[in-house]
Amino acid sequence: MMMWRKLWKALPKSVRQTIVLVIGFTLILLGAALVVLPGPFTMSLVILGLVVLAVEFTWAELLLNKAKQQAKKVDPRKFRRRP
Repeated sequence: MMMWRKLWKALPKSVRQTIVLVIGFTLILLGAALVVLPGPFTMSLVILGLVVLAVEFTWAELLLNKAKQQAKKVDPRKFRRRP
């Protein structure tokens, strides 16, 4: 693990940011596409994309923290179906 971290930090910042942008936005777009297409894992892909983006970008970390705060407000009992 330490070897990967050293290798990651050895890359120029612009290269790291480009890699993170491509992977992060790909995950977010895939999650957004699954909203209209049939398939599972919609929100998890969007959150995972934000996690990836938060590695290099402060704005993504702020968005991720907002998403976490909003998720804490959700009461799963409201979504249960009653017979």
